[in-house]
Amino acid sequence: MPVKGAHAAPLVRVPPYNTTITIMASEDRNFLSLLVVFLVFSLHFVVSSGLTNSETLLKFKGSLSDPSALASWSEKTTPCNGDVANWVGVRCTNNSVWGLQLERMGLSGNIDVRILKDLPILRTLSFVKNTLDGPLPVFNELVALRSIYLSNNRFSGEIPGNAFEGMPRLKKLYLANNEFKGGVPSSLASLPKLVVLRLEGNQFSGQLPDFRQKFTSFNVSDNALEGRIPASLSKLNSTSFSDNKALCGEPLRECPELSGSNSKNPDSSRSKKPSTASIIVVAIVVLAAVVAIISAWVILVRRRNRAPESVEAPGPSNLQKKTGFKEVEQRSLTSPDHSGSGRRAETSKLSFVREDTEIFDLPDLLKASAEILGSGCFGSSYKAALSTGTMMVVKRFKQMNNVGREEFQEHMRRLGRLAHPNVLPLVAYYYRKNEKLLVTDHIQRGSLAVHLHGYQSLGQPSLDWPIRLKIIKGVAKGLAYLYKELPSIIAAHGHLKSSNVLLNNSYEPVLADYALVPVINQENAHELMVAYKSPEYLRHGRITKKTDVWCLGMLILEVLTGKFPENFLQQGKGKGEEDLASWVNSILPEEWTDKVFEQGIAGTKGSCGEMTKLLNIGLQCCEMDVEKRLDLKEAVERIEELKEKDNDDDFYSSYASEVDVRSSRGKSDDFDF
Repeated sequence: MPVKGAHAAPLVRVPPYNTTITIMASEDRNFLSLLVVFLVFSLHFVVSSGLTNSETLLKFKGSLSDPSALASWSEKTTPCNGDVANWVGVRCTNNSVWGLQLERMGLSGNIDVRILKDLPILRTLSFVKNTLDGPLPVFNELVALRSIYLSNNRFSGEIPGNAFEGMPRLKKLYLANNEFKGGVPSSLASLPKLVVLRLEGNQFSGQLPDFRQKFTSFNVSDNALEGRIPASLSKLNSTSFSDNKALCGEPLRECPELSGSNSKNPDSSRSKKPSTASIIVVAIVVLAAVVAIISAWVILVRRRNRAPESVEAPGPSNLQKKTGFKEVEQRSLTSPDHSGSGRRAETSKLSFVREDTEIFDLPDLLKASAEILGSGCFGSSYKAALSTGTMMVVKRFKQMNNVGREEFQEHMRRLGRLAHPNVLPLVAYYYRKNEKLLVTDHIQRGSLAVHLHGYQSLGQPSLDWPIRLKIIKGVAKGLAYLYKELPSIIAAHGHLKSSNVLLNNSYEPVLADYALVPVINQENAHELMVAYKSPEYLRHGRITKKTDVWCLGMLILEVLTGKFPENFLQQGKGKGEEDLASWVNSILPEEWTDKVFEQGIAGTKGSCGEMTKLLNIGLQCCEMDVEKRLDLKEAVERIEELKEKDNDDDFYSSYASEVDVRSSRGKSDDFDF
C-alpha cells in the first residue's frame, strides 16, 4: 500500500534515480583516471624531453677531441630556460634546442652529428672557423635542418652524390674554405628550398650539376671545376665562378664550339684572312682620319698667323665661354647695379670673407684660364687658374633671386667665419639680383661620387675600406661642426650627398654646398636639395634637425654598397626615398658580404665586423620614423668608435647585433641565425 501524505517519497522513482547516479559516478571515475594518466604522461614527457636535450648535448660534447670551450655544458644546469640559453653556443626556444652556434671555439677532430638526432626541433648548425677535419658529417640523418655552416675548417675528401638526399627543407649550405674534392654533390640540385650555396675555396672538380634554384647567394670560385655553367646560373656575377680555369659560358668566357666543320678542317683554328670589303673599310677610315688631322693643323697655323683685330679687346677666356658669360652677360656682370635708391654700386668687385687668401676681382676670373668641373642642380662649377697660378672654383647660382642683398651678405659673412678641416671654406662671393657667384678653394681629387661611380668604369681601382671609413668619419665630424656653429638652421647642411663631398690629396673629405637652406628660393628647394627629399618632407612637408642624419645614412649606404641611392636617380619621384635602405634590409646579414658590400671592399680581410657595424649605423640613420632615427650626436659617436680592423674577425659574430634586432621582431620559422 502506498503511503499517503505530503512528505511521502515516490518509491517508483528511486531505483532509476539511484541507478543513474551509479553509472555517472563510474564514468567520472574512468574519465578522471584517464586524465590523471594523461597528465602524468605529459609531465613525464616534458621532464624527459628536457633531460634528453641535456643528455644529447653532453654526449655530443664527449665525442669532441677538445671540448674545453664547452665548460658551461654541465649536468648541473639545463641547456635552456625558456628562450634563454644556459649553455654557450646553444640557441633555445620554449625550453628546446633549435640551433648550435659553436664558432671559433678551437674545436678539432671529427664530429658525429648523428648524436644530435634526439634534438627534435634542431634547425641550424654552425661550426664556422674551427679546425674540424675528416669527411663531411652525415647531415642527411638530420632531415629537419634548414641551415648548415661549416666554412673555414679542414674537412676533406669526396662528398657522395646522395649526401643531401632526404633534406627537402635545407635552405643554406656553407662549405667554403675547406679541402673537399671530387664532384659537387648532385643531390644539391634537387633541394627545392636551397637559396644559399657557398663552396668556394675547395678542390671540387668536374661539371656543375644542373641547378634550377633561384639563389640569393652562390659561390663556387677557387676550385677546379670545368665545363659549361648551367643556364640557370648565367645571370650571377662572374666572381661567383672565378678561379676555375676550365669553366666557361655566361657570365664567363664563351665555351669553345667543336662543330663538325671545325673538327674536319685542321686549319679552322687559324685566324681567317680579312675580306676585301674589310680592307676597303679600314682604308677609308684611316684616310678620313689623316684628312681630319691635316685640316686641323692647317686651321691651327692660320689662327696663329692671324693678326689680332684689336689689342684692347681680347677674346673671351675659357671661363667666359664655358660659363655662358656672353657679351650681354659680361656687361650685366661688370656694369653698375642701380639699387632702388638710385645709388650706384660697385658690382665688378668680389666680396671676400677671408683675410688669408689672395685678393682678386671679377675681371681677373673672367680673364682666367678655366675648365668646367661639372654641372649640378644649382648650376655649373669651374676651376679657374689665376695669373699667379692659384686655382679657385667658381660656382654660379640662379636659385637665390628672392633673397635680399643684406640678408645674403650677412649669411655669406657668417659662412666665412667657419673654419674646420672637413668643411670647404668660402673665399668670396658676388651678388647681383639675378646672379650669385660663390668662390672657394680648389680641392684636388674631386668629388666622392666620381671615385665611387666613375673611376671604376674607367678601370681605375676603387676606394679601399680604410679610405671609405676615413671619409665617413670626416663627413660626420664636419656635419657635427656645422650643427654646432649654425644652430639656428634647421638642416645645417641640407644638401649632403656624395657629389658634395670633396676629397683632398690625402683623401680627407671636405663638405661643400652646405647651409644653403636660408638663401635658396623655397619654390626651387624641394626640387633641388636632398633634405627636401627626406621621408619627413615627402610625408609631412617639413624638414627637421634629423633630416641631415637621414642624408648621412644614405651616404653611408652609398659608400658601402657602391650604389646610387634611388632618390637621386628618381629626383624625388616614384616610390620613395628609402629604397636603398629597404634593399639592404631585405638581405640577410650573413649575405651582406656578397650581396651588399661593394665588390672592392667585400674581400677586405679582418674588417667585415667593422663594415657591418657601419652598415647598421647607416640603416638606423635611415629610419623612416624620425623618432626612431639616431640623433646626430649618437651617430657621430658610434662612427668615431669604428676601427679599420675587427677585434674579432668572425663574420657570424659581427652581425650578431643585427640578428638580435631582427629576432626581436619575431623568429622566423627557420630558426636561422
